[in-house]
Order: sequence, then C-alpha cells, then structure tokens
Amino acid sequence: MKAQGEKELIQQVLQGDTSAFALLVDAHKDRVFNLVFRVIRQRAWAEELCQDVFIKVYQQLAQFKHKARFSTWLFRIAYNTAISALRKHQLSVHSINESHSYVEEDNQGEKEALISLLEKAIAQLSTEEAALITLCYTEEKTIEEIAQITGLSKANVKVKLHRVRVKLKMIIERSTNKN
Repeated sequence: MKAQGEKELIQQVLQGDTSAFALLVDAHKDRVFNLVFRVIRQRAWAEELCQDVFIKVYQQLAQFKHKARFSTWLFRIAYNTAISALRKHQLSVHSINESHSYVEEDNQGEKEALISLLEKAIAQLSTEEAALITLCYTEEKTIEEIAQITGLSKANVKVKLHRVRVKLKMIIERSTNKN
C-alpha cells in the first residue's frame, strides 16, 4: 500500500470510519503475523498477539505522527508486543513457519527443500536474531527502520545482522555436511 493511500486511510479511521481500519489491517496482517511468529514461534499464540497488535494500533493511531513509514511504526508495536509476551511467559521456542506461498511452481521440490533448510536454520536462532533476519529480508526494512522497530542503534543492527548471517551460514553448512 502506498504511503499516500495509508495516510488517507489513517485520516478516515481517526474520523471514525472503522472500515478504513479494516483495509489497513488487511494490507499488513500477513507481514505482522510473520514478524510476530518469528519471535513467538507458536502459530496460535502469534495469531492472538496479532489481534492485540492491531487493537493497540487502533487505540494509538492518533499518536502516529508520520515521521516514519506507517509500516515501521506498526512493526515496532508488533515487535515490542511479541518480545513483551515472550518475556512474560519465558517461552522456549522450537517450531518453524510452514507457509511459503511465494514459492513458484517450477523446481518446486528443490525450492521447498531449500526453504525447509533455511527455515530449520532460522529456527535455531534466538528470537531477536530471527526477528532481525525477518525484518531485513522478508520485510525489506532498512537498517534505520530496523533500529527504530527494535530500539537498537543502527551500528548494533548492522553488527547483529552480520553475526546472524555468519551464524546462519555455519548452521546451513553443518546441516548440509551431515547429509
């Protein structure tokens, strides 16, 4: 969704049009779920938390000042909600995301194997590492946006992303050498 369209929808929501908020939710729900799921790693709980995220967004929408992109503001709320929930429950995580609708039809088996390998490697990362990788590669957020979402400095985001890439490479190499 384009920024101008989002800005208009936000204005409509602030004027009481709840159907405009439904359009905002529809535009972002899958990406918010993906981020929350990467942190929580439990589908049912992630779905619940996504509902909480959008309730918070609705309640706090008047506080959105358009200084950052709406998605950056939204992802910060989603990230903080997921991290807070995780800390509260001290959850140990071990599941992986099963949905991969972006895979093309040709070479399906090979792509599924690669995706499965990558998902298994990501599942071995800490929740923060998995969230950083998701924000960077799935959501294509800039270093600055990731810093805003996570509350880390830009330098820290860069260092952590580098370390996560190295760690993923090592995990994947280990798992392919076992086979």
